[in-house]
Amino acid sequence: MKRRSSHRALTYARNAAMGGVVLLLLVAGVHSSWRAAHHIILAKGREHGTMTVTGCGADVCTGPFAPSGQAAARSRVTVEKSVAARRGDRFPVVVEPGTDDVVRTGAAGFLHAWVPLGGALVLAALVIGGGLRLPRIAWGTGIAGAVLLGATFIAL
Repeated sequence: MKRRSSHRALTYARNAAMGGVVLLLLVAGVHSSWRAAHHIILAKGREHGTMTVTGCGADVCTGPFAPSGQAAARSRVTVEKSVAARRGDRFPVVVEPGTDDVVRTGAAGFLHAWVPLGGALVLAALVIGGGLRLPRIAWGTGIAGAVLLGATFIAL
């Protein structure tokens, strides 16, 4: 009888640990995504405009900012580099308050902001399927992450 209760306790402990790992992955994905996404989702009252890419370094691309509305023009702003940014490209952006950093807006920018969550969903699916032994939920989580990553690739 004791063996059965200790086995049950270990199963609960394993499930709790795996659930904690899944929760940690998803919270990290949302937190990482929210840093850029909140500028897009809560963009009311921020400076909107268009950026023209004039050059790209290892991590960022730079170029002038042309406002659309009450915003002030800027000769040089920076945006996080993505594989889709090339010299001469123009895309809509919103300026992060108090900086010369911009975040890409529109469908492509929105999806790009949530890429860390897509990756976290794919990783969490592995833990859900392997550690928690919930294959249906794992497939749903993995497919949701893959769809988000695929949509971002197509949109950019």
